[in-house]
Amino acid sequence: MAVVFISPKQRQKMFIIGITVGVGLFCAVIAVIVLFSQPKEVSSGLVFNKPKVNINFEILNSDQFTSLVAFEGMKIQFSYKATKNDEPNDGYISATTEAEAKEILEDLGYNVSEIKEAEIGRQNPFESYTIPAQTDLQALLEGAQTETIQTGE
Repeated sequence: MAVVFISPKQRQKMFIIGITVGVGLFCAVIAVIVLFSQPKEVSSGLVFNKPKVNINFEILNSDQFTSLVAFEGMKIQFSYKATKNDEPNDGYISATTEAEAKEILEDLGYNVSEIKEAEIGRQNPFESYTIPAQTDLQALLEGAQTETIQTGE
């Protein structure tokens, strides 16, 4: 029987160190080749030639340009409370400003008492749009009342 002086753990450690040193040397050689290599000469065919651009500013004086119409301002929805012929009315109107909305309503013969920007959207966007039937509402209210009586609140 042969006497082995190197344990299996020692052999495994030597193997891992050997692989690590080999990979390190390989990476070092590649790094030296890349870092110390000289850049290649660029051929004249690959150089970017900036084109000459001439801008014709006389187009700004042409009839087509001067006859352009500017965009209309973005309209905002306003809610209002007003009276017309002593009857209270409320609703919504779209205009670019609050003053313009009030002017439109006054041109229609309304006496505006309150006008403000409308709140768009819902508190809970996941709430259903369906309106429950009268019987469903009644059952819901009765259930809430019995629950309140049972809990004593």
